[in-house]
Amino acid sequence: MSAIVPSLLPPVLLGAALVVAGCTDNSAPDGNPDTTGQSIVLADRDEPTTLNPLFGYGRQGASKIYDGLVEHRQDGSLRPQLAADEPVPSVDGLTWTVKLRGDVKFTDGSAFGAEDVVATYQAMLDPAVGSTARTSFSTLKAVEQVDPSTVRFALTQPHAAFPHLLVLGMMPSEHVGKDVPPIGTGPYKVVEWKKGDRLLLESNAGYFDGEPKIKKLTVVFVADDNTRARRMQDGEFDGTVLPPKLAAGFTGKSGLQVLSHRGADYRAVSLPGAGPVTGNREVRIALNYAVNRQGIVDSLLEGKGTAASTPVPEALPEVFEPSAKFRYDKTEAERQLEVAGWVRGTDGIRARNGVPARFTLMYPLGDDLRADLATAFAADARAVGVDVQLAGLSWEAITPRLGVDALLSGEGNPFDADLMLYDLRGQGNPQVDVALEDGRRLTDPGQRAVAYKQFQRAYVVEPCMVVLAFPEHSYVVRDKWNGYLPVVDPSSYGALGWGPWWNIQKWEPK
Repeated sequence: MSAIVPSLLPPVLLGAALVVAGCTDNSAPDGNPDTTGQSIVLADRDEPTTLNPLFGYGRQGASKIYDGLVEHRQDGSLRPQLAADEPVPSVDGLTWTVKLRGDVKFTDGSAFGAEDVVATYQAMLDPAVGSTARTSFSTLKAVEQVDPSTVRFALTQPHAAFPHLLVLGMMPSEHVGKDVPPIGTGPYKVVEWKKGDRLLLESNAGYFDGEPKIKKLTVVFVADDNTRARRMQDGEFDGTVLPPKLAAGFTGKSGLQVLSHRGADYRAVSLPGAGPVTGNREVRIALNYAVNRQGIVDSLLEGKGTAASTPVPEALPEVFEPSAKFRYDKTEAERQLEVAGWVRGTDGIRARNGVPARFTLMYPLGDDLRADLATAFAADARAVGVDVQLAGLSWEAITPRLGVDALLSGEGNPFDADLMLYDLRGQGNPQVDVALEDGRRLTDPGQRAVAYKQFQRAYVVEPCMVVLAFPEHSYVVRDKWNGYLPVVDPSSYGALGWGPWWNIQKWEPK
């Protein structure tokens, strides 16, 4: 068993080094020459592949460059953004009508109107465009302009969570589908994108909700967690996201805050159904019993997270089912494997009909938390006779192997259970499929809650992955601005999404 570890200094050791530094030196170097607080430099782990909302940019809102028809409040509920009022459903739930604001302009000076909404959504629905956002809009049949300030969305079936999808960023109709610089209505506009290095944004002076007080936003892309921590310590950044162990090293530094956000963003080991090992029901169940989730939270997450058996977070209490969980029970894990005919060999690894209980688990290079989680999972699996080979890879190398090799994955959001669970259909569990379909089409909140609790009870009978935990997201932020509001993070977080800077357009210098 071997793991490809990207950093020169293991995360635990670097975290310890930063803690020591914090105990002996409370200074926090500030490399930002702007003393007015009107510029901010943030470091992000992941650089977007595109700034086009049709291809995934800002898919959960808070994109900084674009606005949707609606946006999410701090508590995850919806409020109108480019819409003048909340979307209104028809009695049968098959259409949603949206009235638009009349005081919005794009950053190129053109006026926003119904034609822009129609053009953006029609391009997203057009198979020839190849929009990656299209899969989220599987129930959307058509969008039409009712009048210059009204649009109507037609659905193939009732979809209670549909309004949450209307955070999709709007583009000018004349630019949709063209290779032009990003043009939105958002609080910031793009000045320059130095791919592989940084994205430079400046405030939109004509923003309908008021020009941001922070005039210049620079996002530096640094994939490796250890490198971001070092550069943050050297004063290069005003804020960054870090794994909990690394963030803890900044505790007590003057001028800095260490923030922790609850997440609806789970970490799980995907188990491809086509694999002779990962697709075996008893192996899947055994691995769920074998993993010490609370030990992972206590040791790897420094207690900053929640052990989890299903992809439904406690952060959604109205749909969370506390009885749907796996206990940590190595004896039960081994019993499941023995009954199914997986027998230990002389090397301690089980096999059945000549097939060894062995598979590869991928994780993205530079993500030290996922590397640590993968290592801990592999150790627990090995203890019950399953050999997990670790492979740290770039996303370019991971993508072609999805569906073949397991992945230490992450997904989820706190806005609506449908948005993070519906794609788990089709894994061979009819009860799961029925519950997820009910959760999508039912409109009564109480009935939807029943459906999602039934999903969780059905899921633990026949799991399709090993959910490990909902980690809290840790950030280090320079204490120079007012306006921070804590949120429950989705899977898209950081300088260009959620996290501390989700509402940076409202921040003010101290």
